[in-house]
Amino acid sequence: MDFSDILASSIHDIKNSLGSILNTLDALINNPDNQLADSQQVSLLQHETQRANSTLIQLLNLYKLGNAQLTARVTKQHLGDFFEDVIADNQALCRALALDLTYVCDVQTTGYFDADLIHGLLNSAIGNAGRYARTTIQLSAAKTSEYLVIRLEDDGVGFPESLLQWFTLEQHPEQFMVSTGGSDPARTHLGLYFAARVAELHHTPDGRKGYIQLRNNYSLPGGCFELWLP
Repeated sequence: MDFSDILASSIHDIKNSLGSILNTLDALINNPDNQLADSQQVSLLQHETQRANSTLIQLLNLYKLGNAQLTARVTKQHLGDFFEDVIADNQALCRALALDLTYVCDVQTTGYFDADLIHGLLNSAIGNAGRYARTTIQLSAAKTSEYLVIRLEDDGVGFPESLLQWFTLEQHPEQFMVSTGGSDPARTHLGLYFAARVAELHHTPDGRKGYIQLRNNYSLPGGCFELWLP
């Protein structure tokens, strides 16, 4: 067993421990007999634990990607139902942060993607948006002639201009960690790197691949994360 296998096994164990902590926090929050001194602080603790857990899941999936053990199980999805599930997972957090989490989508919109991978990706993106949004986080979906576009927006200050200038459609995901982060772990943008790799797992026989894009001021005044799926 090499070091990467040992690291993956350790991450898995830590993830399981964080899962137990999250379950305990859920029980504390949802038990009406518990008189919590500051329920918002408990919810924020739950949020940070969930963020750590999501990061570990991303690391495990990246390990699987590097070892050709992760593939996209693509099935037909109804976007309204899918967004309802995503919002249900994140509603408690957004309420604790006094944020309105909504979605805008034609009820007839469908797409083909791995629901588990995209759900986890959006959970991470919502957690990140929650750090910057002022009042609102919004999910939406629309179709072009060749792609389904899933957008996650907030009404915060938006993405830094330096990141928008660097982030082009031609950038390869394998360059992402070095180009955006350097030696500063806080600037490695692991979530964006993971999202780019997950998007690329979605492809068509004619060679079209999924990708991600960032912009500001789409329909809300803050950042807009876009996931383009063929």
